[in-house]
Amino acid sequence: MTELTSTQAFWLGHLFHASSRQLPLSEYANEQGLDLASLLAWEQRLVVQDVPVPPRHRPLRFVAVEVV
Repeated sequence: MTELTSTQAFWLGHLFHASSRQLPLSEYANEQGLDLASLLAWEQRLVVQDVPVPPRHRPLRFVAVEVV
């Protein structure tokens, strides 16, 4: 892999930080004062450039319920 530009490193750092804190990107962007559309665009741009990006935290939408 080639060395990242400072802009790539900036956005990748935010993606890793959001992932490590297990925050949805929308919540992380709001907390950090970032534009969500830019964060999402950079996530996609990095993927296209073959830069490994961390997995997104996706909170469970449904809760398993056991019926007895």
